[in-house]
Amino acid sequence: MCSTCGCGQPEAGHDHDHDHDRSHSRILRIERDVLAENDAHAARNRAWFAGRGVLAVNLMSSPGSGKTTLLVRTIADLNGRFPIAVIEGDQRTSLDAERIRETGVPAFQINTGKGCHLDAHMVSHAIEALVPERESVLFIENVGNLVCPAAFDLGEAHKAVILSVTEGDDKPLKYPDMFAAATVMIVAKIDLLPHLRFDIGRCIDGARRINPGIDVLCLSAETGQGLAEWYDWIGRHRHIQEAARPCASPSPQG
Repeated sequence: MCSTCGCGQPEAGHDHDHDHDRSHSRILRIERDVLAENDAHAARNRAWFAGRGVLAVNLMSSPGSGKTTLLVRTIADLNGRFPIAVIEGDQRTSLDAERIRETGVPAFQINTGKGCHLDAHMVSHAIEALVPERESVLFIENVGNLVCPAAFDLGEAHKAVILSVTEGDDKPLKYPDMFAAATVMIVAKIDLLPHLRFDIGRCIDGARRINPGIDVLCLSAETGQGLAEWYDWIGRHRHIQEAARPCASPSPQG
């Protein structure tokens, strides 16, 4: 569970009738139980995706990084080449899901309330509602947060962390768990670089100190710069997912 905020998970406060060590052990036990349950749902999601050759990509970032803008541009450029579906995560409103539906692709909104991340059980219900087509790409736009989503496996093939140049080039070192969990880092809004003090080299170096194998893509959804490399990344991993598809595709609910 989110040890930093609780996220609506079971209460894990200190029991003042016991010492600090016992209280800390109780918190850790609850966290392990929550994550174990999440991982069981994630495994079923992953098996379902694999059985249908669906490439699921978990898009994670802080609020305002441009996730939805990049997603809308991606759909506009790639829609028609292969099926696309989207799961949208936000604490409140369905504004982003409505933006996605305007592109013509199906989108399912998950509102987490006080929760600051999606979990695998939420995603399994969304899959049941959306039923992504075989050999499609499913984008899961997580709640804007650079901490909690890193800890929760959704059953996705890849975690993609989006970092806008307006946020600062030190973010990988400040939020190492997020960049350690990601397969790819997308440095977004690079059209704004002339107006900012953002050192891309420093940012990439920081990310690779945390995760030496992370892919790095630098792009602008506004100008289109770097989008070809992003689309190549999607296409390459989609073909890998298709090639690995087994014969059966179980239900995400088990």
